[in-house]
Amino acid sequence: MFNPFDFLHPRYWLSWFGFGVLRLISLLPLPIIAQLGNILGTLVFHVMASRRDITKKNLAACFPDMSHDQVHATARRSFQLVAITTLSMGLNWWASPKRLERLVSFEGKAHYDEAIAQGQNIILLAPHAIALEMAGLILSRERPMITMYQLTRKKLLNDIVKNKRGRFGGILVERREPLRNLLKLIRAGNPFYYLPDQDAGDKGIFVPFFGIEASTYSMLPKFAQLGNAVVLPCFTHILPKGRGWHVVIGEPLKHFPSGDEYQDTKRMNEVIESMIRPEPEQYFWVHKRFKTRPEGADKFYS
Repeated sequence: MFNPFDFLHPRYWLSWFGFGVLRLISLLPLPIIAQLGNILGTLVFHVMASRRDITKKNLAACFPDMSHDQVHATARRSFQLVAITTLSMGLNWWASPKRLERLVSFEGKAHYDEAIAQGQNIILLAPHAIALEMAGLILSRERPMITMYQLTRKKLLNDIVKNKRGRFGGILVERREPLRNLLKLIRAGNPFYYLPDQDAGDKGIFVPFFGIEASTYSMLPKFAQLGNAVVLPCFTHILPKGRGWHVVIGEPLKHFPSGDEYQDTKRMNEVIESMIRPEPEQYFWVHKRFKTRPEGADKFYS
């Protein structure tokens, strides 16, 4: 259990100051937080040249029909949305349930509710939308929701994140825990909020992502099979001008898994692409998605 009195040493004071700032920002109306995020995101876009170049490189490769100006504008807006999400993190951690309910709307939630009503185990396929944490947080109010996390060397940050992500009933599983622990939780009827879309390094298989061969985790079909679970796409959109968030949940994937690891992983990426295309600026493009290359291929990033 998290105990703040364990972190009174001066080396934690700067972290506490940062958390205090987030707490104060969380008291502001969301439209004001959005305005501050737009300013901060624009500033960071111009200052962090390396991450800006990665974002623009990803967008230009994944959306070849975009003009240079469109790529630039989409990348800048993506930075603004990242900043808005960072500044609004305090709402995730401290806002009352009533306030969050007013700010979050759903589309397609009937698919999720129906699967629950039928007693099905559920995996929510939730790619790295910039505001991805909001859907899992809100849904965990209805029933415990499994999410995975990775320990860092900063114990205070680890404890804060675990405490706040789980404040409505979230179940956090560390990535290095035995697979049987996760599967046991899924089979017990706890929905699993799964993010499988970052570069998988040498642990992945190469399948197309927006037409580019990308090292991809192939665990989703395994989790679905071993957990006897249906897979529902889930994507969280940030609404303009601080109006809140809109979560879209799709129909369960039919005939998934098929038993073909490559085809199932390829299909997963295609589903993720379909969620990103309507608003590509809402995706976390600052990540080096194509860092790992097939044998003999040139480096993607300079």
